[in-house]
Amino acid sequence: MNPAILVHGGCGPRSEADGDDQQSRAGALAAAKAGHAVLRGGGSAIDAVERACRVLEDDPAFNAGYGAVLNEDGVAELDASIMDGASLKAGAVAVVTTVKNPITAARRVMERTRHVLLVGAGAEAFAHEAGLPRIENQALVTEKARARFAAERLATHGTVGVVAVDVQGHVAAGTSTGGTSSKKRGRVGDSPLIGCGTYADDRLGAVSCTGVGEYIIRVTLARRVLELLDRGLSPQAAAEAGLAEVVRLGGEAGVILVTPQGELAWATSAERMSRAWVTRDNETGSAFWK
Repeated sequence: MNPAILVHGGCGPRSEADGDDQQSRAGALAAAKAGHAVLRGGGSAIDAVERACRVLEDDPAFNAGYGAVLNEDGVAELDASIMDGASLKAGAVAVVTTVKNPITAARRVMERTRHVLLVGAGAEAFAHEAGLPRIENQALVTEKARARFAAERLATHGTVGVVAVDVQGHVAAGTSTGGTSSKKRGRVGDSPLIGCGTYADDRLGAVSCTGVGEYIIRVTLARRVLELLDRGLSPQAAAEAGLAEVVRLGGEAGVILVTPQGELAWATSAERMSRAWVTRDNETGSAFWK
């Protein structure tokens, strides 16, 4: 079968101060194309997800990696997770401050340990032992993030995520974030939590979420969407029905989904959610507004 990939660059309210929609669309599309190039070359879904997430983490337009928002102490604390739908293996890191690409650290946890989630100093020590270079935290901080922190503004939800299916029909998902602006030190949202912000299962599909993590955690949104798909809902209906559970609690979120057959779906309750895709028919596109 032909591979497919779908990425999101986060969701949130409409605000000109939160960034240029063209920059976000371009960044999301670049990530989708980078991941699809891996798939087109015969690479696995997990390779494509990691590659696309790294592109997003390196782009200051998004709240992940370089450009992440700052916590109450003015520090960028990063979270990420990745999951392989073929094996149901998963890896995640949370509250890391000296790793440029937490999605790669998460994959190292998945492949090189018997654990799923490592946090804080332990996660950082493991990442550096696993070959990821140590960086100064301020190297992750952009002028935009500093201005946002100085103004004590609430950040829009700029978590990034990727879902992909490869030529073998295997799916994978990954999610990476800087969390919410001025968050309490040590706060962990949905992004590194398997079943909440990320889930992948070759029997059903792969999901990545974005939005207010506390609400997403409470409904275990990623797993919930796949359960609805398993009950017979279409991919789009499953995404929308899962999202409705977050809305019922008063939260705001977005979700992207790919099935093993290469079907793509997305839904958001926010005013905007940047996203880009390359379909199984090799159709490429991007969008920003809801």
